Amino acid sequence: MPNPTAAMLVIGDEILSGRTRDANMYHLAGELTKHGIILAEVRVVSDDRDAIIAAVRALSGAFDHVFTSGGIGPTHDDITADCVAAAFDTPIGVRDDARALLQAHYDRAGLEFNEARQRMARIPDGAALIDNPVSTAPGFVIENVYVMAGVPSVFQAMVASLLPTLTGGAPLLSQTLRVDRPEGEIAAPLGALAEEFPDLSIGCYPFQLNGAFGANVVVRGTDGARIDAAITGLARDLGL
Repeated sequence: MPNPTAAMLVIGDEILSGRTRDANMYHLAGELTKHGIILAEVRVVSDDRDAIIAAVRALSGAFDHVFTSGGIGPTHDDITADCVAAAFDTPIGVRDDARALLQAHYDRAGLEFNEARQRMARIPDGAALIDNPVSTAPGFVIENVYVMAGVPSVFQAMVASLLPTLTGGAPLLSQTLRVDRPEGEIAAPLGALAEEFPDLSIGCYPFQLNGAFGANVVVRGTDGARIDAAITGLARDLGL
């Protein structure tokens, strides 16, 4: 049975403007790999209602899981929850369980649970909450879309609470072979290797070090023996 597939939707003008460097994709990719879920696509969209709705619908229909980050805070530009609700034609409003969590959090902190903070308790009808042990404000899951915060520490905590609930596949393994030759000199053996091992993902990533060109060949898959055979065969063919 093939491994489940996933996509990530990163939401926020600050990412597209270059003001903020996204760390969540890197973290999610590593965690999904360990869990046997293939991250097959990542999109970045602005804080635009139509763009978010369109992306959620497209990705939800194409992949087993969709993970979003960003846009579920207390400010006017935090529109992700509303857009996800609209993508599924689902009503949204302040929900009692989310409100109770946040009320208790702000009471403990001695802070007012004002109207802006109450926006973080707005959850689409029928969605399940995703635990947030860092700052309490929950994420949520509706159908196959998991809506999470953009702040990296909160995003990572939500991913940690979420992943045990998902059915993964065989862990994705990889090996790397460093080749101190330019890509053009190893392209033919790599092409032959890809034909011989169609069940594996074979990538070539060039580098330049001290004026010399080389490449790291990365072989990925779920069968460790097949990966070993591919790496060994390539090293033999290249005379390494």
